[in-house]
Amino acid sequence: MLRSLKVRHFRCFDSFESEFGDGLNFIVGPNARGKTSLLEAACILLRLQSPRVTRLASVVQHGRRGFVVDGHAKERHLQFYFSKERKKLALDSVPQTTAHEYLQLGRVVWFSNADIDLTRGAGDLRRRFLDFVCAQREPGYRTVLREYERALRSRNLLLKQSSPRWREIAAFDAPLVAAGERLIDARRRFAAELQAPAAAMHSAISEAHEHLHIEYVSGGGEDFAAELAAAHAADARLRQTTVGPHRDDLEFSLNEVSADHASEGQQRTLVLALKLGAAHILAAHFVAPPLLLIDDVFGELDLRRRNALLAALPKTSQKIVTTTHLDWMGEGHAHHVLRL
Repeated sequence: MLRSLKVRHFRCFDSFESEFGDGLNFIVGPNARGKTSLLEAACILLRLQSPRVTRLASVVQHGRRGFVVDGHAKERHLQFYFSKERKKLALDSVPQTTAHEYLQLGRVVWFSNADIDLTRGAGDLRRRFLDFVCAQREPGYRTVLREYERALRSRNLLLKQSSPRWREIAAFDAPLVAAGERLIDARRRFAAELQAPAAAMHSAISEAHEHLHIEYVSGGGEDFAAELAAAHAADARLRQTTVGPHRDDLEFSLNEVSADHASEGQQRTLVLALKLGAAHILAAHFVAPPLLLIDDVFGELDLRRRNALLAALPKTSQKIVTTTHLDWMGEGHAHHVLRL
């Protein structure tokens, strides 16, 4: 999928170019050499968002106005320039006024050590995981999400006034509910679809007799419009919208026991299973499988689980993996190595 990657003024890199092969690719080097930054740049090139930060301005090299990521994927030439003042997209050197065609070229699943916070961190991390995959799975999801966020910001701004004017606030209820119901539907369908492949991947990696269960918890309840109307008193007291997809969450259990009580090893296996499950869903729904960007995950697993994870990765996906060394890898895996 991704044949080449160029970055300029991106994090620690003033300028850097690399090439990647089919199948398994390793970026090998000591800590603090930019391995993770290259993975992040690949994700931004294909999806126009970072899996590490919410604001792209934070990845601009210190003292520079903006960054450039450039590369070839599926024989197409992608270019993205970002600065605080403007963004520019180009596809085969043709400027793009929208991101729609650009975003159809590549899908991505990101793995990192920080993924363990999906099980024990705040709900916004799980919502971000839902949004990242659903935006690739569902046409129009990004647009609906932005519509919801705009209506939510406007409604919350009015609620923060000293004496809320409910007639003005109500003007944003209809767009909030319309976009929110579509988000709830997409997230619920994805969570249900994720159940089977994630459970299968969990068994494959852990070799344990544990059943992984995923439950989607809607922040808008069964009837979002009715819940929103009933929440006026709470909204007025807290001066914010208290129900809706911005309160959605996922709950995980192993053998009907909450994953909150699982060991760290069980939690790491669980989040790997979630990401692998997402990869299998994207591979099943599109002609080309997703690119797997795997940031130093293997170092947190014992030798058996490292090779079990390697064997569980979708065979047809291109994989780019960062690691400090390759001593742990078993024989028989053809791979391409980029050393930093």
